[in-house]
Amino acid sequence: MAASRDQPAFTRGPHTLTVPAELFQENRQRLCEKLKGKVPSGAIVLLQGGDSQTRYCSDHEPLFRQESYFQWAFGVEEPDFYGAIEVDTGNTILFPPKLPEDYAVWMGKLLSCEDFKESYGVNEAHWSSDISSVLKGRNPAVLLTLKGLNTDSGNYSREASFDGISQFKVDNTILHPEIMECRVFKSDKELDAIRYSNKISSDAHKEIMKSIRPGVYEYQMERGANGAVLHYGHAGEPNSKLVQDGDMCLFDMGCEYYCYASDITCSFPANGKFTEKQKGIYEAVLKSSRAVMAAVKPGVSWVDMHLLADRTHLEELKILGLVTGDIDEMMKVRLGAVFMSHGLGHFMGLDTHDVGGYPEGTERSKEAGLNSLRTVRILEQRMVLTIEPGIYFIDVLLDAALNNPEQAKFLVREKIDSYRGFGGVRIEDDIAITEDGMELMTCVPRTVDEIEILMEEGRKQPPLPLPQDMKK
Repeated sequence: MAASRDQPAFTRGPHTLTVPAELFQENRQRLCEKLKGKVPSGAIVLLQGGDSQTRYCSDHEPLFRQESYFQWAFGVEEPDFYGAIEVDTGNTILFPPKLPEDYAVWMGKLLSCEDFKESYGVNEAHWSSDISSVLKGRNPAVLLTLKGLNTDSGNYSREASFDGISQFKVDNTILHPEIMECRVFKSDKELDAIRYSNKISSDAHKEIMKSIRPGVYEYQMERGANGAVLHYGHAGEPNSKLVQDGDMCLFDMGCEYYCYASDITCSFPANGKFTEKQKGIYEAVLKSSRAVMAAVKPGVSWVDMHLLADRTHLEELKILGLVTGDIDEMMKVRLGAVFMSHGLGHFMGLDTHDVGGYPEGTERSKEAGLNSLRTVRILEQRMVLTIEPGIYFIDVLLDAALNNPEQAKFLVREKIDSYRGFGGVRIEDDIAITEDGMELMTCVPRTVDEIEILMEEGRKQPPLPLPQDMKK
C-alpha cells in the first residue's frame, strides 16, 4: 500500500527517498502520446497486475512483487489489480480486488475504492468484479492488451483477461512495442529512483568489503547493509563456500527500491591485499571498464562497446604474457570471447535485465561473445545500462580454445595453465546515457589502492560475531 501523505507517494520513512505518484502519471502520459495517431479515438489500454500466489500446495504466501509493466504504469504494490488508461484523455481507472469482509481479521482495515484512488493518484477506482460493466459504459473503440516477447527471458508478457472480455474488440499487437520502448527511456523521476537504489547497493558493497575475511562463508556476507538483496547463487550452486585466505571474491548484487533496480559487481581479495596475479587481471578489467565509459554517448553502438572491451582485455593479457601475436588477428577469431563469454552489459530499470534490448528490426549476432549481448542498439539519451566487463579462466572454454588451431596459436599455454583455478574478475557499474556522455550512478572503490585502503579500515573495526567463532 502506498504511504499515506498529503500527496500520493511511496516512501519507507523520512530517511528514505520519496517517490511521488507523479512518476507514474508521467509514464502514462508518455504512453498515451506514443499511442495517439496509431490507435482509434476511444481506445483504452488495459493491463493486468501480478497475482497473489501461494507456495506450491501450501497456504504460505511469498512476498509479492508487482509485474513490471503494471508497476511502470500505476505503481501499485498490491496483487490482483487491473488498470485502464483512456488514450484520448489519460483518464486512469484502477480495479482492485474486493476482499471478503472477514479478511479484516487477518489483514487489518480493508481499503475502499476511494482509498485506492487517493493512494495511487488515479481518476477512478472500481472493484475488479465490476470491470466488464465499467468498461462497457465507456464504449471503447478497442481494448489494447499487452502481449509480446521478452528477449532476455524468452517469455511472453501476460495479456489481460477477465470474464466478459469477449464482448469487446481487443488488439494485442499495438501496445507491447510502444510501452516497451517507453520503458527503455527513463524520466527524471525514474532516474532519481535508480540513483537511490544504486546508493543503497553501493553502501552495501562497501560494508561487505570492510567486513569480509577468510573463514566466513559466502552466504554470511549476504546480509549487506541497508537491505541490499543479492541476486547471485542458485539451488544447484548455493553461496556455501568457505572463504579462504588468498581467494578472489566476486560479489554481484543489487537492491530494488519501489521495484527500480540496481546491479553492481565488485571483485576484491578476501584478505584485503591483491597478489600480483590478482592485481594484473583486476587492472586489465578496470582499464576495459573505463575505456568503455570514456567512449559511451548518444550515437555509439553497444556492439562496438563490447568489441572495445574485448580489445582492451586482449591488449592487457598480452602485456601479462597470456597471449601473443597480432591483436587484430585475435579479434577476427573472437579470442576475446574465451575470456569474456557474456555480453558487456544490459538495460536496467524495473527489471535488472530490463526490456527493449531487441526491438523489431534488430538481430542477435551469431559470433561468440556477441551472441550473448542483451542489446545491439545504438545508445540514446536516458537509456540506463550496466557496464560489466570481466576476465575469467573457465576450463571448458580454455580447453576448447587450445584445441582450436585458429585460437591456440595466440595462447601461451604454460602461462594460461598457471591461471587455472584463478576464477575471474568482473567490474559492474550502472550508468545513464546523457546528452554528451554518461552519468555514473554507482559509487564504490574501484582502484586497487582504494579497495585496499577501505578493506584495511574494516580490519580496524571489531569483527562481526559469527556462529563458527563462538565457543560451544
